Amino acid sequence: MKILGIDPGMAIVGYSLVGYDGESCKLLDSGSIQTPKGERESARLLEIFNDITSLVNDFQPDVAAIEKLFFFRNQTTVMPVAHARGVILTVLEQFKIPIFEYTPMEVKQVLTGYGRADKKEVEQMVKLSLETENLPKLDDTVDAIAIAICHTRNLI
Repeated sequence: MKILGIDPGMAIVGYSLVGYDGESCKLLDSGSIQTPKGERESARLLEIFNDITSLVNDFQPDVAAIEKLFFFRNQTTVMPVAHARGVILTVLEQFKIPIFEYTPMEVKQVLTGYGRADKKEVEQMVKLSLETENLPKLDDTVDAIAIAICHTRNLI
């Protein structure tokens, strides 16, 4: 099974493609979509739409796991993130890819056993799950990998 993990955002969308054979996870690809801050919001959303469409066409994922907006401390970022998330969900629906949504707390709980784990603890569990010491530098990409791995644990 190929799982497309997505950490949505307006400035940065982290993505990953994780292969899961029922026992182990393998990172097949990962990266980010970065939109320029100076652009109009509509242009940035179109870029996200086009890039997610390309990823779906290239990867042909079986399912998608995406971070669900649950609570935001910064009210100025919640709306743009929600817009980006809506564009991403639209692409996934257009391609009829089953969508599974997880809050950050759910991802942390599933990966570490503690819903308020910090980034380093989540990163360590991602490394253990993938049996690697090397992860992408960008937090958004690591988060996308964690979201995909979280989905594999919910299949058991």
